[in-house]
Amino acid sequence: MKISEETMENFSISYPLNRIAPIERILFIDIETTGFTARSSYLYLIGCAYFLAGKWRTIQWMAEDYSQEADILKAFFEFAKLYRYLIHFNGNNFDLPFITQKCEQLSLPYSFDNFKGIDLYKRIAPYKFFLKLPNCKQKTLEQFLGIDRKDVFSGGELIGIYHDYVKNPTEFSENALFLHNADDLRGMLETLPMLSYYDLFNLPVKAKKVQANSYRDVNGGKRKELIITLSLEQPLPKPVTASVSNCYFKGDGAEAALKIPIYEEELKYFYSNYHDYYYLPAEDVALHKSVAGFVDKEHRVAATAATCYTRKFASYLPQWDILFEPFFKRDYRSKELFFELTNDMKKDRQAFCKYASHVLTMMASTY
Repeated sequence: MKISEETMENFSISYPLNRIAPIERILFIDIETTGFTARSSYLYLIGCAYFLAGKWRTIQWMAEDYSQEADILKAFFEFAKLYRYLIHFNGNNFDLPFITQKCEQLSLPYSFDNFKGIDLYKRIAPYKFFLKLPNCKQKTLEQFLGIDRKDVFSGGELIGIYHDYVKNPTEFSENALFLHNADDLRGMLETLPMLSYYDLFNLPVKAKKVQANSYRDVNGGKRKELIITLSLEQPLPKPVTASVSNCYFKGDGAEAALKIPIYEEELKYFYSNYHDYYYLPAEDVALHKSVAGFVDKEHRVAATAATCYTRKFASYLPQWDILFEPFFKRDYRSKELFFELTNDMKKDRQAFCKYASHVLTMMASTY
């Protein structure tokens, strides 16, 4: 078994890892194998990154031949018992199941039961389309952030290099195998700022400024929009823009802005207990039976779910779930929901914080 240990001199990360877990209890892990299934392929390298005495360090265990799988597993678990949190990239789908199956195959008494896992892929993947990424591979995230690698081989190419290494060990092949895994570990650390996009959608946002703006659309029509300027708890590593359902987002560094259309029109509020109402066709409104009972029978009919409403002209904002009540619609079957932009809400900064998170959630889920 070959062991490589390195100290990452003058290296730091900009993302506050302590937000996830105590940094001294975190262990990053990445493995290299000769295939995708544990029963028909070999585990030949396990690499870890960890923080100790103010510096980031790596340790790697490589099997010099196929018979040393158990040796590198034992060495890894002996080292890992000092840690509580495992951070990995798509490890829930590959690294951890592969190791677990290998331990069962080799009758080794190890498991991940005492660890808490954090999968960076699972945290970032839901927002890949919002970020306009073609996929969520680690190398794609590195390219998005402008991170350069020393390693020139893919994981698939290294399989052949490892098989050749077992037959005829050379310094070139050994260095290539260690370097690829080391770059994966370093890349994992360097892509941690991508979690700022996860935070954008999962941590409360702060509405720093709220204002209404008037503008002319492409046809010269007068429109209004609400602009919410956000203060972000964690700066975004790269600027990002997105447009969904007539809403626009722009984020750059520690500040972002949302633009949401304001609709000035007559909308309908539908009463839920329509059996208690009459509909007045001439006035196009529903009245409670306690009041409409005094209206001539020829001017009223029993209300239905679709006709049990009152109408109101006001300024409205869209919502995609029932966040604020009462909610309004254009007609009964419409899926679009609105709430009134009242004078009271205009003074409620917390309500706008809540609404900004609502709009961001919609934008992320729509992409």
